[in-house]
Amino acid sequence: MENYFELSVQPALLQEISSIGLAHLGDAVYEVLVRSWLCVHGKATGKGLHRATVALVCAPEQARRAERILPELTEEEQAVFRRGRNANVHSIPQHASRKEYQEATALEALFGYLYLQGKRERINDLFIKMMDEP
Repeated sequence: MENYFELSVQPALLQEISSIGLAHLGDAVYEVLVRSWLCVHGKATGKGLHRATVALVCAPEQARRAERILPELTEEEQAVFRRGRNANVHSIPQHASRKEYQEATALEALFGYLYLQGKRERINDLFIKMMDEP
């Protein structure tokens, strides 16, 4: 039986997953982290919580925060990020530029990739760097 909370996918299978598939999963991983961060930082109030979550998970904000971690990425992580950025996305939200959406997709692909490898600590380290205000 698979434990979907503690996945560790083999490298060959991981390479077969599309960038869009990685981003799909990474989007959920990122949103869970944001929601957890907001709750822990005392922002857990109904409508305000939802608005704060939406503000942090939108493509422009993800792109802005992704810039903070780019120098920290390993070569393997950089390759996954580039692969995600180059994914063939068909629709871009009105509130984001193509570049912002590509960067957000790249970040989500990276988080999905790391999640499937079971690298929770690495995801957490990168997330903390993203959320620290300069």
